[in-house]
Amino acid sequence: MASMSASDPVLTATGRTLGWGVISTGAIARKVVPDIAALADARMVAVSSRTAASAEAFAAEHGIERACGGADGMQRLLADPEVDVVYIATPHGQHHEHLLASLEAGKHVVCEKAFTMTAAQAREAIELARERGLFLMEGLWTRFLPVRRRIAEILDSGEIGRPRWVQADLGFRGPDDDQHRLWRVDAGGGALLDMGCYALHWPWLALGEPTRLSASAVFRGDVDGLTQICLQTEHGGAQMTVSLLSQGPRRAVISGEDGTIEIASPMHRPASFTVVDLQGGRREESFEVQGAGYCYEMREATRCVQEGLQESPVMPWADTLRQMELLDEMRAQIGLRYPGHDCPAA
Repeated sequence: MASMSASDPVLTATGRTLGWGVISTGAIARKVVPDIAALADARMVAVSSRTAASAEAFAAEHGIERACGGADGMQRLLADPEVDVVYIATPHGQHHEHLLASLEAGKHVVCEKAFTMTAAQAREAIELARERGLFLMEGLWTRFLPVRRRIAEILDSGEIGRPRWVQADLGFRGPDDDQHRLWRVDAGGGALLDMGCYALHWPWLALGEPTRLSASAVFRGDVDGLTQICLQTEHGGAQMTVSLLSQGPRRAVISGEDGTIEIASPMHRPASFTVVDLQGGRREESFEVQGAGYCYEMREATRCVQEGLQESPVMPWADTLRQMELLDEMRAQIGLRYPGHDCPAA
């Protein structure tokens, strides 16, 4: 994790201080919460967990004012009038329930990816946020990174010509424990739901919204251990692999008619990229990432709430919903079913 620089604009206050509540004390919460706390206009008010001991230990470690542990912990956090924004860091299978509860309680929400298990669940949460006049955003952190903004600028400039082809992979060896959430079908496990949003990200940015796709998978137990995806857009195509079976290069390449952009590993949190022209000339651009890299999405959420917006122009509701629809289609093609969740026919 990079050290924090208080003078960096991403950490500088953009308005009134917001009170944050965190649902879950798991691994992703441990990574993200320090980046929220580093924002000058963030106040860490409460954290909830199923056990009092976990909530109290997490609160003490991260300087959070109130620990809400036990069976009613989340309800007490959501009833706290000093909590303005809730960060949902629970496993995928619990997102839908926690999204609805948070919005019903009148809280603005940032929810970890994958946003929900299905597009139908995402649609329900979005409609509730719309009705209640609340801010809601999927925490797909890659979209907010400085390197991503710069790559988008280069694509818009035409430096590499019209993008035609994207390759992307993201893989690591998953845990050996079969009861880990990544291998549990009831928790929304598998490589696709955990990493599919990252696989889609670079092709979507470079080529536009996919119009056709095909997917195939290697299963471990009831969930996919490795999924390969091919997609087409109006002007090009892409091949992606996500895997929990082995470590991969974790790189992405955007190929245009006049050059390429090689995105460094790990492609979901790159700190550099290289532009290569048709003569082989290379130009590398590097970026310093603040903290663990999550402060950029949390700055955007903070700004939107302060300005009274309901959705972020960087991660709009339409993109979250379309992404879930594409993941539904992929799941149908590979035969991945989650208990209690319908999957459209391939």
